[in-house]
Formats: sequence, C-alpha cells, structure tokens
Amino acid sequence: MIEIRELGRYVGEAVDLGGWVETKRGHGKVAFVVLRDGTGSVQCVLVKKQVDPATWDAFESLTQESVVLVTGEVRADERAPGGFEIGVSSLKVAGLAAEYPIQPKEHGVDFLLDHRHLWLRSSLQRAGLMVRAEVEQAVHDFFYGRGFVRIDTPILTGAIGEHAGTLFETDYFGERAFLAQTGQLYVEAACPAFRKVYCFGPTFRAEKSKTRRHLTEFWMVEPEVAFADSDDNMRLQEDFVSYLVERALENCREELALLERDTSRLEHVRPPFPRISYTDAIGRLKAVGSEIEWGSDLGAADEQILTESYDLPLFVYNYPKQAKAFYMKENPDDPRTVLCDDLLAPEGYGEIIGGSQREDDLDRLRERIREEELPEAAYSWYLDLRRYGTFPHSGFGLGVERTVAWITGRRHIRELIPFPRLMNRLFP
Repeated sequence: MIEIRELGRYVGEAVDLGGWVETKRGHGKVAFVVLRDGTGSVQCVLVKKQVDPATWDAFESLTQESVVLVTGEVRADERAPGGFEIGVSSLKVAGLAAEYPIQPKEHGVDFLLDHRHLWLRSSLQRAGLMVRAEVEQAVHDFFYGRGFVRIDTPILTGAIGEHAGTLFETDYFGERAFLAQTGQLYVEAACPAFRKVYCFGPTFRAEKSKTRRHLTEFWMVEPEVAFADSDDNMRLQEDFVSYLVERALENCREELALLERDTSRLEHVRPPFPRISYTDAIGRLKAVGSEIEWGSDLGAADEQILTESYDLPLFVYNYPKQAKAFYMKENPDDPRTVLCDDLLAPEGYGEIIGGSQREDDLDRLRERIREEELPEAAYSWYLDLRRYGTFPHSGFGLGVERTVAWITGRRHIRELIPFPRLMNRLFP
C-alpha cells in the first residue's frame, strides 16, 4: 500500500491506497470519491461497467470519513487535486463512519472546539498544524546546526520563573509544587556544562485571560548562551525567527496558500530587525494619545500601535525593573531598567519572544528575590549558579503558537495547537 504523496512515481501502474472519504458524488454510471490518507488527497473515479457489483455497492454505502481500501491505476490529470487521479478497479469499506457531525456549513467556535478531535481533519486545521510541525523541526535544526545541546527540563517544579499569580499548584507528596511556567532556570544551570543549550516543551500559565493570544498550556523554545550579552541575545533572536520563516516559506507553500496567507509579508523577514527602547516607545505612544505611563508593561493595543509602521518584527528593549522578572540583569546605564527585550511581530500579532541578559551578581539576584517576596530556600540551587563560577549569560523564550499564528496569518492561537487548553476548556 502506497501513500498519496507518492503517486507521481506510479503513473500508469496499479496501486493500493487506504484512507478516509472526504466527499463522494455520482453521475449515473460514473462516480467520484475524494480520498485523504494524511499525506494528501486524491480523486478516485469509478465507472460502473468497469467494476464489479460489490465495488459499486460499496461506493453507494459510503459516508463521510468512512475508511476505504482502493485499488486502481494512477493517471496524471492537471485538473485533479495534486495532479493525479485513480481509475478504480476495486473499492472495499474497511470502516463505515456514522453520520459525521462537522458538515460544510457554518459551525460555532464552541461546537468546533467540542469536536476538536474531529475538527483536526479539516483542510485548514491540517494546513496550520503542518506549518507548526515544520516550524518545530526548524527549531531543532537551527540549534543543532549552531552547536546547541537540548536539555529536557522538569514540568513539576518548586521554583517559579515568572509571576506567582499565574501558577498551577499541585500537591507533591506533601510539598507544594507547580506546573512549570518556564524551563529557563534549569537551562541556566546547564549552561556551564555545555555553553549553548535550549529546552523545548510545554509551559503553563494560570492566567485568567480569554484573548486570542493566550492559552493556559502552550509550547515554548528557550535557548541560553554563556558569555552572551543583551545585544548578542537580540542578534540570535532575529537570526532564529528569520530562519523559522524561511523554512515555512520553503516547505509549506501549499499550506500557506490554502490558508490564504499573503506570503509577500514574510519574504523580506531577515536581519536586522528595527529596535526601540522602552522609554522611547512610551514617548511614541503618548505622542499618539495613549495614556500609558512610564513603568507600565505594554498591552496588546500598545504593541499594535508600535508595530504599525514596520513590516519586520520590532525589538522593544530595556523595560522598567518592576515590569519584568526578578532574574533580569540591572541596566548599568539606567538602574531603573533591566537589560531585556520583547520581540513584537507585525500585523497585530504582538509579542512572540521575551528575552534578557540574566543577573549574574549573587548579591543583586538575592536582593531581587527578596524584593519579589519569593521563598529564598526554593532558589538556593539557583543562587548556587552565581556562587560557583558566575558568568554573563543571556537567553529568551519563543512562544510556538503565537509565532505560527503570525506565519500562517491565523488570528487565534487556539487553531495552532492540536488540543488547546483554555480557561473554560479541558476536553477533549
């Protein structure tokens, strides 16, 4: 049995295929079945007088998403999906599907999410997730090619990396534990062993947010580099993002076309990306009427205003200390701020990366932990990294779903993860 994507190698030959019925139609003595096998779709043509009665009866019994086994000749046809069709000599039903709940009509979002396990089969959802798969493979290829070592970090942890108010807490044999918000602290620990490391996995935020940009469970890529400062960090980010876009354009043209993505907006994404300091960004926002005050974090509307005049992602760097996490290094030129950056995607997609140079001074790091009223004992191992051979280092986290949403042009990140977790959604 061959795969549909291989049909070009078998023109003029008889092949066996297996797959799911997307559509069927009949015109008297000629019938058509569009078959999907996960690698592509193909039109199968049945001529009544050329097949046995059992094959024709099997065709007539077909329902959407029934599983069939087909034997037939591969024919080149430019009009057909994928450029080929199958002249069927035999068709057998391997699994007759019940009435399929998702029909070619308008369905509400809640209905589709209730049936996410079936919605995955639709063409637009498959296309988006194929781009995601390509981006994820590109992540590994990028870092492997640059000598990074992948470090798998724990999901259960006693130390938080971001804000205490966004933790999922659980009992760990009588101790408090949390689902990881980030793997960053652990890849920092691996830096002295391997110099350049990254982790890639699920992260969890108990944020009570229902925006199109938030999930309670999402995937993040987090590299960490020894002897890299904040400028080095931003250069790595722009190289990384440019590579992910390049790979999607190179290997997902059909999917992006199906998603009606204007790829001209992506084709010039390459370094360098524009940069603006947080302080200058606040000045720009206030100049257009925003009421934001220096010291506040940027919201989605602020990010959109800042990126409107750019086709490339935009770095906003050196945020106020109180708006960012405890581990970010104090800016020696302005102690009110830290050496950090957010990378904002254009077209209204907002922040896709948050990064910083890490605080490598033991006393300052301990002071920040105390300022944030974090349990110092839980971070004793993290402080050890500064006690035993401290060094300058930087890193960042890229959110996969937001990045893929921007690349594909989809407006809600819930479509770019197979099974989204939202405030009101734990199933399927």
